[in-house]
Amino acid sequence: MYSSSPADAPIVREPLHAPVAHLIRGGVVEGIHYGSVVVLGADGTVEFQLGDIEAAFYPRSAVKPLQAVAMLRAGLPLDGELLSLAAASHSGEERHLEGTRRILELAGLTEDDLRNVPDMPFDPVVRDAWIREGRLPSRLAQNCSGKHAAMLWTARLNGWSLTDYLDPEHPLQQAIQEVVEDLTGQRVARVTVDGCGAPLFSISLHGLARALSRITSAAPGTPEAKVADAMREHAEMASGSGRDVAALMRAVPGLLAKDGFEGVQVAALPDGRAVAVKIADGANRARIPVASAALARAGVDPELLTEFAGEPLLGGREPVGCVRAVRALDPVSQPACV
Repeated sequence: MYSSSPADAPIVREPLHAPVAHLIRGGVVEGIHYGSVVVLGADGTVEFQLGDIEAAFYPRSAVKPLQAVAMLRAGLPLDGELLSLAAASHSGEERHLEGTRRILELAGLTEDDLRNVPDMPFDPVVRDAWIREGRLPSRLAQNCSGKHAAMLWTARLNGWSLTDYLDPEHPLQQAIQEVVEDLTGQRVARVTVDGCGAPLFSISLHGLARALSRITSAAPGTPEAKVADAMREHAEMASGSGRDVAALMRAVPGLLAKDGFEGVQVAALPDGRAVAVKIADGANRARIPVASAALARAGVDPELLTEFAGEPLLGGREPVGCVRAVRALDPVSQPACV
């Protein structure tokens, strides 16, 4: 169960990660991905853990659902696909750019008011098209632009200054930190700057899973439930049409999932069951196979997760191996690698 007052901050230390995935080529373990995994039951108890789930770490973009909850609590009147975009690491598709423009227009602001870093679209196909067309990096195309537009509107609604909305001491960021501590149940250990320029709060992997569990199991009509509903109903707005995290939400009924750079994945079901994954070396190829195995541990039907077991490794353009969760995480034998 969850306490109403945050506990002490997680300890800042070198994480005691463990093997979580094997890179298998031709029947030989060619590489090992280390990391940490936690699986929570519906009552919030830890049902499985591997590695170090209590050390301080940065959840990167996996914290965006928490930031969206904080903005709703502060009065942000978004819902539906625009709320999903406010919690997004989007691919830079035209729908994402147009949605960000709509949020800015509702706030009476423009792209010039954004303070995120100009970038090319995250999706490689969209990015290649931009390059062919001679388009330059923009703040709208950067994958966090929806969140930044929502932050600006939240600040304007509360009469807070706009030019410094990314300052960790700004009232908006202080409000977000309070909600992060409320939902994770622990104090923030450190504050730094994320890739987009926004403050980033260091919590534990356990705390991240606990927070998403609280979001998905919240009562209807609460800010938490509104964020969960928006992201599940508009999964492509929270990510992109070709993204694995959107496919995962479509495949598992009621699942809310959010990824983050450096190998972070969190997911939770409506009854509060939740998993969180951190791949130590940040390898994206191990993130979804390990998260899929963790979801099976949490009771999700493995048949729903078949497509997320990992892409095959190729040799001479032919499948010769795979990335597979270690047996400590997935004791039920998966189909053998080619």
